[in-house]
Amino acid sequence: MGLPLRKSKIDAPPPACPLTECMALLRGAWAPNVIWYLGAGARRFGELRHDIPRISARVLSARLHELEAKGVITRRVLATSPPSAEYELTDLGEELIPAIKAIVAVGTKLKEGPHARRKALRK
Repeated sequence: MGLPLRKSKIDAPPPACPLTECMALLRGAWAPNVIWYLGAGARRFGELRHDIPRISARVLSARLHELEAKGVITRRVLATSPPSAEYELTDLGEELIPAIKAIVAVGTKLKEGPHARRKALRK
């Protein structure tokens, strides 16, 4: 027999957890990569495909639409023939760059393995 479930003392949960909202954005397939490459400046669709060679055109298009809908990037149509669009991070998107850099730093340490981390702790 398990322990009885205690009633929460919090009246109501917040409307949406900010951490969950941000992580849902970053856990989308390729979304962090798109944000990372746009962190260096505006890029066109073909340039992003070149930057991220393993992404399909369909998935890249979907990520760009999702990130635009969330207010992370803006899309600007260029007056060229044929018409082209350029994507750029918004101020909100720029705020994600330090978080992605921190995740990359931790990922690098994880790739090195526990043996390398123990050596670093001894120094």
